[in-house]
Amino acid sequence: MKKEIIIKHLGFVLMLNGLFMFISFLISLFLDETSTLPLLYSALLCGIFGVFPLIFVERTENINFNEGLTIVVFGWIITSIAGMLPYIMWGGEFTLINAWFESVSGFTTTGSTILNNIEILPKGLLFWRSSTHWIGGIGIILFVLLILPQAQGSRISIYNTEISSLSKLNFRFKARKIVHVLAIVYISLTLLETTMLTFFGMSFFDAVNHSFATIATGGFSTKNLSIAEFNNLGIEITIMIFMVLSGIHFGLIYGTVMLKKENIFKSSLVKSFIIVMFIGILLVAFKLYLSGYYNWWQSLRYAAFQVISLGSTTGFATQDTANWPIFTQMILIYFTIQCAMTGSTSGGLKFDRVYIFFKSVGKQIKMLKHPKGIFVTKLDDKRIDEKLEQQTLVFVVLYIFTFFMTTFILTALDIDGMTAFSASIATIGNVGPGFQGVSSLGNFANIPDLGKFVLTINMLLGRLEIFNILALIMIKK
Repeated sequence: MKKEIIIKHLGFVLMLNGLFMFISFLISLFLDETSTLPLLYSALLCGIFGVFPLIFVERTENINFNEGLTIVVFGWIITSIAGMLPYIMWGGEFTLINAWFESVSGFTTTGSTILNNIEILPKGLLFWRSSTHWIGGIGIILFVLLILPQAQGSRISIYNTEISSLSKLNFRFKARKIVHVLAIVYISLTLLETTMLTFFGMSFFDAVNHSFATIATGGFSTKNLSIAEFNNLGIEITIMIFMVLSGIHFGLIYGTVMLKKENIFKSSLVKSFIIVMFIGILLVAFKLYLSGYYNWWQSLRYAAFQVISLGSTTGFATQDTANWPIFTQMILIYFTIQCAMTGSTSGGLKFDRVYIFFKSVGKQIKMLKHPKGIFVTKLDDKRIDEKLEQQTLVFVVLYIFTFFMTTFILTALDIDGMTAFSASIATIGNVGPGFQGVSSLGNFANIPDLGKFVLTINMLLGRLEIFNILALIMIKK
């Protein structure tokens, strides 16, 4: 393994962080805020440590899979460590573990927070906090691939570890083209949502920050009450539309705009995803209405927002779901596990895997009835390779096992069952809020430090989809 090329790429990662820190510094400088120097020092540190490998390490044309895997995994770890710097230097509620938690939560687009008072943060620091979402949403490594004039072999090695096999089913381009497609859709959705949120009355600063969080399906808000602070139906509908779009495979969105054969309207996966989410909204709305929480239209409004928010792993809130009936909480927990589609910025188990799982169950039943029959699993008329199908089933089991083990550890720290269970699911799914002590309008401040650290490991496992971490450990052995 060529360590020098790994160090070189990690240098690019630090440089990218430094760039966004510098933009945040300029905002803070313009507004004469207390975060000006912390952001400047952080940007300089990232710039200095990032530029050294670029100067002293020679360019390498080819990167093998093991090197690509190491760059991806350590890229996420290094960027999370770098992201702590502005928080630690600024102080406030940011202890060492709290800064680590907020940084990892930002970059993995989880959106869980330890902050009791978000609005006390200077705008420069708030912008950096939202920027971690936007960088992490498309993927820090894909950002690097976008700007680097790398050799094709190097790009493919890194790209293959950053994008799951399922995601590639709806892409019909080469690696470089896919990165460009992702960037075009990502930036276009961000600009469009920012414009619409501004139109409906949100300040430009808040619109940019909330667009960063929506398109990345992250959930960091500039307000303590999240989207509930605005109490604006136009803003809520806009955010719901973009949460759904951000949960759909970006290749299909690109195909729709470019009038290609593979598009949103012809995808059975997208149709199924929308139908399942619609059923979830109706079930939650009916229960809220019948339980006397709100009138019918309020029930539908709040149910739609919360189901879409958790189902897309964004995590914004318009109501405190901790006070809702347990039936509605169970439905929301299901969507926290299932989440949206591969090829999007969504985290979680992914709807595609759930879809394949039930298709595989049907296939097994057919095989029991017809032992000599030959059956295949298909996804939008594409045959799913048996290896990919098996990998999907193993991933589902491993995913469930992971959040149960995390729950076990948290309960050992004397955290109540619902808080521990929902926090475990919310962090490995990169969703953000859970229930009880970590509800939609709450935070993770009261979780013990060891529990916070465990949950950050969960976030990284969820963002890297577990297998990459395990593969790296096996490489090291």
